[in-house]
Amino acid sequence: MRRPRPLVLCLMLVAMLVAGFVAQHFRLFERTWFQISLLWQSTDASAINLGDYRAVIQGKKIDGLEDDVSALTYDPLRKSLFTVTNQKSELVELSLDGRVLRRIGLVGFGDAEAVEFIGPNTYVITDERQQRLIKVTIDDNTHTLDAAQAEQLTLGINPSGNKGFEGLAYDSAGKRLFVAKERDPMLIYEVRGFPHDNPQQPYATHVVSNPRRDARLFVRDLSSLQFDERSGHLLALSDESKLLLELNLDGRPVSTLSLKKGRHGLEKSVPQAEGVAMDEEGTVYVVSEPNLFYVFKKPKE
Repeated sequence: MRRPRPLVLCLMLVAMLVAGFVAQHFRLFERTWFQISLLWQSTDASAINLGDYRAVIQGKKIDGLEDDVSALTYDPLRKSLFTVTNQKSELVELSLDGRVLRRIGLVGFGDAEAVEFIGPNTYVITDERQQRLIKVTIDDNTHTLDAAQAEQLTLGINPSGNKGFEGLAYDSAGKRLFVAKERDPMLIYEVRGFPHDNPQQPYATHVVSNPRRDARLFVRDLSSLQFDERSGHLLALSDESKLLLELNLDGRPVSTLSLKKGRHGLEKSVPQAEGVAMDEEGTVYVVSEPNLFYVFKKPKE
């Protein structure tokens, strides 16, 4: 029997190394282990259970909106959604079926990448490059917002150009603002004390991180966040991994929703998911660059 030649052995070794690098690059080991672990883990009664969701609206073009949409938030009082565009900076209100209701010009917001509802007529918008959090208020007559007239907080943590603050989520009970750093490194910060809601108290802002939770994120990047008030769970959206991940109170992944073709009723993969939101009924909304709209619902039992 002839032994393999040294060249063949070298090529096999290189192929194995490349395969290992690719698997690690796309966090395939962690994702595989998560899927296996679901076989023996007990079901979390409080979990959102993203695996049960199915697409009911998919790839719908947002008519009249040609600029890249980035981020998404649900306003429970208006029963509508808000997104921001980062080419021609605007705050855009959308209906729950993806129609443009109005557009509000943004002045001085830099690279607006995320928006989050935090209270009646009140939102926080991020400037990705400068790592600014900007509180804004709007009403039915608002046509333009000027960042110079708004309360702001600049964090300046791990600055990395356009790989900065990409997602926001708000816990109204805990008064926590979750801020996602896209990658290099990929992190989720918890900001307390912003916006400043009590003028009678001194301004005090606290920023904390959870390295253990962030290490469990088997995705390549973070595009958007959503906090579920009912369960206390956090949803993390990844564009590069085409995945929506549910994290429980301990920061452990408990369910996923794949945004790839053939999964959850999708006829085509979501090209570039940039924003996620959830309403009080548990319906999940996703926007993808440049202007596509998706809705996922859990089938009624």
